[in-house]
Amino acid sequence: MFDNEKTDLAEHLVTINRVAKVVKGGRRFGFAAIMIVGDNKGRVGIGTGKAKEVPEAVRKAAENAKSRMIRVPLKENRTIHHDTVGRFGAGKVILRSAAPGTGIIAGGPMRALFESLGIKDVVAKSTGTSNPHNMLKATLNAFKMSESPKSVASKRSKKITEIKSVKDK
Repeated sequence: MFDNEKTDLAEHLVTINRVAKVVKGGRRFGFAAIMIVGDNKGRVGIGTGKAKEVPEAVRKAAENAKSRMIRVPLKENRTIHHDTVGRFGAGKVILRSAAPGTGIIAGGPMRALFESLGIKDVVAKSTGTSNPHNMLKATLNAFKMSESPKSVASKRSKKITEIKSVKDK
């Protein structure tokens, strides 16, 4: 990844979890962070980091997210192409494309993911767990299952107009 690409990445801190280890002298605290990094143009990554100090955990999570970025096909640079369902563990999310002006209707960590991705109109519902790890991974699973009309047309050896005309009927 080039240096000029790294500068325009938006970072969102989703959660920080504090854990305690009880030792002879008292408690030792550790921190785990979840970060979302995106370029607002269809690329996003989720990362986790653990450390004894919060800033170090956040830095590690951001680096992890930058190294694990994926590209998501967007429709008109504002929404997803079609409705999709994603699952990971006990997490299940339902993503629906929305009309212009709808906004981001999503709860919890999914909202930060959509903002980092550059999606402006989407309706999302999380059924199942409210664990941010599983919600985000289920959302990424839904993105991986979504396809653009261009990719579907190339797989079927057809033109994009043929795919869209069949879909619109």
